[in-house]
Amino acid sequence: MPKTPLHPSPPPLEANDVAIVGGGTVLWFLGFVVLLPFQGALSDHGHGSWPWICLSGGLLGLIGLWYCISRRNAIRRSRAAAEGTEGAGPAGTSAAAPGDNHG
Repeated sequence: MPKTPLHPSPPPLEANDVAIVGGGTVLWFLGFVVLLPFQGALSDHGHGSWPWICLSGGLLGLIGLWYCISRRNAIRRSRAAAEGTEGAGPAGTSAAAPGDNHG
């Protein structure tokens, strides 16, 4: 059986997690607002928990939104710190190797 060549894994895709989780959270709260006036009819048919499930989804979405914003900010700080130290040697001098005269 021939072996297939191994390829390195591609880098992870970047997505706007804040927008995705924020949009889902808004939809959960919208579902709650839409279903709340029908609470009586829903309860009569055994579905009285639906509005509360939507409210729970919205509240959990707020926690997810806080997490995504915190994660995004931490990634930005990490990248900024990496860019700030990249190429800087001791005392802020360039980290070029000795004898590399590019100027």
